[in-house]
Amino acid sequence: MLSALRRVSLLVLTILVLAIGRPVRGGDELATFPLSSVQPGLKGVAYTIFSGDQVEQIDLEVIGVLKNALGPKQDVILVRLLGDKVEKTGVVAGMSGSPVYIDGKLAGALSLKLGIFTKEAIGGVTPIENMMDVETSSLPAPTTATALSPNADKSAFPARVPLSDDLARRINAGAGQYLIWIETPLISTGLYPETLARFSNDISAWGMSTLAGGTAAPTPEDAQIKPGDMVGIDLIRGDLSLSAGCTVTTVEAGRILACGHPLFNFGSVTMPLSRAHVLLTLASSFVSTKVITTGGTIGTLTQDRTTAIMGKLGAGPPMIPVDVTLETPATLKKFHFEMIESPQLTPILVAIATFNGIVGSPAYGEGSTLALNGTIALKGHTPVHIEDLFAPTDNPFPGGFFIAMDVSSVFARIYSNPYEVPQIDRIDLHVTMLAERRWAAIDSAWLEKSEVSPGETVAVKVLLKPYRGVPFVQEIPITVPAQAAHGPLELLISDAETLNRNIQLLAASSQGRLPGLEELIQLINRERHSDRLYATLLQSTPTLLVEDKEMPNAPTSAINVLDQRQNSGGARLQWQSSAGEWSVEMHQVIAGERTLTITVK
Repeated sequence: MLSALRRVSLLVLTILVLAIGRPVRGGDELATFPLSSVQPGLKGVAYTIFSGDQVEQIDLEVIGVLKNALGPKQDVILVRLLGDKVEKTGVVAGMSGSPVYIDGKLAGALSLKLGIFTKEAIGGVTPIENMMDVETSSLPAPTTATALSPNADKSAFPARVPLSDDLARRINAGAGQYLIWIETPLISTGLYPETLARFSNDISAWGMSTLAGGTAAPTPEDAQIKPGDMVGIDLIRGDLSLSAGCTVTTVEAGRILACGHPLFNFGSVTMPLSRAHVLLTLASSFVSTKVITTGGTIGTLTQDRTTAIMGKLGAGPPMIPVDVTLETPATLKKFHFEMIESPQLTPILVAIATFNGIVGSPAYGEGSTLALNGTIALKGHTPVHIEDLFAPTDNPFPGGFFIAMDVSSVFARIYSNPYEVPQIDRIDLHVTMLAERRWAAIDSAWLEKSEVSPGETVAVKVLLKPYRGVPFVQEIPITVPAQAAHGPLELLISDAETLNRNIQLLAASSQGRLPGLEELIQLINRERHSDRLYATLLQSTPTLLVEDKEMPNAPTSAINVLDQRQNSGGARLQWQSSAGEWSVEMHQVIAGERTLTITVK
C-alpha cells in the first residue's frame, strides 16, 4: 500500500515539474505573471521558431526592470537568453512577440535587443499587461478623412532605450549601450534590386529589414496558430509581394497579440494577417534574421500600437486590386497585385509596384520614353485619370521612377483629402514604352502678324529643339475672341507644367474648402498633359480662384465680396484672365515657355 502511495506521489510530482515551464491557464483566463513580481534572477522561458514550424523553447534569466523606459508606466523587463542557438544568433529579427513565461505564466513578449553589431543575447520584454492595454485603450477606426493624415506620427515611441549604469554593469555592456526595437523582417518576392535601391529609404524608415523570401500555398492548417508561431502582415500580394513578419504572443478567443512593439504605430488599421513559415534563421554579426514565407490569410490586423499589434482570426479584409500593363514594341506584359488600403502606405506601395513592373521588362532602358495612361476607380465618384508622357533626363533618376512618383502623388492627394474616406475600387495602369528619347524644348516663338482684329484667326509659330535631330517649327492657329477689347494681349506659349501651376495653386488654396471629394477629383482631371504644346491668350483683367473654379474677368463687385483680405484662404486673386487656350499634341515631352504680345486694333 505504501509503495503504491509513493508511486502516485511521484507521478503527481512529475506532472507538476513538467508543468512549471508551460503556459498555465486559470479557467478560461490566461494566466499572467504580474510585472510587480518580476525580480532579478528569476528563471523563465521564451518560445520561438528557428526553422520550419517547430516552436522551440529558449531558457532565460531576468536581469532587471527598466522603469518608464517607453514612457510613463511603460516598463521593460531586461532578460538574458540562454542556450547554444541564441549564443550563435543573438536576438533575431522576427523574434518580436516571442512569448516569455515565468513560473508557467505569461510575463510578456520579447521586443527589444541590445544595440547593433552584437550577438549578445540580451533582450527587452514588453510586459503582458501593457500589451493587453492595446485592446482596452484602442479607439474605433477613423470614419473621417481628417483622421487619416499621411503624415502620421511614427516617433511616438523611443527609437532607443538607454540602460542604467547598474544594469549595464550586470551585463558587461560598455558605456552608451542601449536597447532598440527588434527589426521586423520585410519579406519580398518579385522585388527587383533596382526597385529596392530606389525605395530603400522609404522602407528603412519603417524600421524593417528587407530580404528575399517566398510565398506558400494556403492550407487548412494555416489558421491553427499558437503562441510562438509566426504571422505575416501582408502589404502587397500577387506578382509582387511584401509582408512583415512577427511572432505570436497569445491567441485568445480568436484574438491575436503579437510583436510586443508597433509596426508603424498607426493605431486602428485594417491589414491582412497570413500564416508565416520560417525557412531558416540566418546568423549575422549585424542583424540575424528569420527568412520566412507567407501562406494563407488567417485574419485581419486591427490595431498597431506602441506595445503590440492585435488582430482577429477569420476572413481577411478587402484589398485594392492593381493591374499594371507594360507594352513594348515587341511584348505585352501584365502584372496583377492586391495591396492594403492605407492612407499612409498605399501611395508608396503603388509607386513600388508600378516601378517594379516597369524595370522588370527586358526591353526597359534608360533611353526609353514612357507613356502612362491610368485610371483610379473610386466608389461613388468620377474615376481619376492619369495620363502623361515621361522622357528620360540627364539626372540619375530613370523615367520609370517619375511615373511611380506621379501615381503616388495622385494617390496621396486623394487619400489626404479632408472631405471623406475614399474607397478605392481598383487601379489600372497602362505604360507604353517608346524606344527613343522624345523630348523637345521651346526655343522661340513668333506671330505671322502682331496686330489683329476681334474674331480674327492668326497663326503662331514655335521653334522647337528636340533632344537629337533637326529643330522644327510647329504652328498653332489661335482665334482672338470677338468681344476682345482694343489694346495689347499677352500670348503665352508653354508646356503643361507652366499651366498646371494654376490648378495646383487652386487645389492648395481650396484645401478643405471645396464642396467635396468629387470637386477635388475634377481638379486633378483638369491637369494638362506634358506631350502637348499650349498657347494661352491672357488679358489684364482679374481672375478669382474660388474653391474648384476659375472665374476670369471677375467684376469689381465679386472681388469686393470674395477679396482674399476679407475671406483669407476662401479665394485667391490673379491679375490676368484667360481669353482662350489652344494646344497641339506633339507625341513628345515639351519643356519651356515664351511670351509674345498681340495687339487688338
